[in-house]
Amino acid sequence: MSLRIVVCVKYVPDATGDRHFAEDLTVDRDDVDGLLSELDEYAVEQALQIADEADDAEITVLTIGPEDAKDALRKALSMGADKAVHVEDDDLHGTDALGTSLVLAKAIEKTGYDLVVCGMASTDGTMGVLPAMLAERLGVPQVSLLSEVSVADGTVTGRRDGDTATERLQARLPAVVSVTDQSGEARYPSFKGIMAAKKKPVTSWDLEDLEIESDEVGLEGAWTAVDGATERPARTAGTIVKDEGEGGKQLAEFLAGQKFI
Repeated sequence: MSLRIVVCVKYVPDATGDRHFAEDLTVDRDDVDGLLSELDEYAVEQALQIADEADDAEITVLTIGPEDAKDALRKALSMGADKAVHVEDDDLHGTDALGTSLVLAKAIEKTGYDLVVCGMASTDGTMGVLPAMLAERLGVPQVSLLSEVSVADGTVTGRRDGDTATERLQARLPAVVSVTDQSGEARYPSFKGIMAAKKKPVTSWDLEDLEIESDEVGLEGAWTAVDGATERPARTAGTIVKDEGEGGKQLAEFLAGQKFI
């Protein structure tokens, strides 16, 4: 029986772009380029390595987002994933982590799965709570923040590296895992992979397909809210200290004034 792997990925604003909030205090995604979250690339990579070791495996990449989110799916498909699912619905605008976990769980159940692989966090929200929420909704064990992961005989095994200790963890499938940026460098898509990705199937679903009511998601259904936001102050010119014999003293006074020393 084929090992069914689902990788949850996110289409995020480019961190090098000029990111800001829209009038409703959600992230304005129209004025900045988007891409596959870098931390999710590690999840795709680990799924590919697991599939390579399995006798028979199929990788589905799953995302929620606007039309442009298909770019993130195509990147994952060009890396080697087999197929993709895109959940898109106007009523999803403003959905928080709890709502996102609901939509992903419904989509994963509809797709069918043995193992769900996530990145350790998204590069925009950086909350890192989604894998735990997802495991709770699916009713399966989670093994999180792994720097090494493998699957054999219906069991997922991983290594979690902490500041003072390393843990070896196991869970029976089906399960949810998340991997860190120490799990192994993600591969670059080859030209052959990029061309092949254009022919791989991408299935689109909306809330109705997942039997989710609009008031369960979006800004209306969110359990968290942004009350206010202030733009970061513009950069100011730095202080130049000319060393005419008193440079060290002036530098020390500056550092002391900034409470660095």
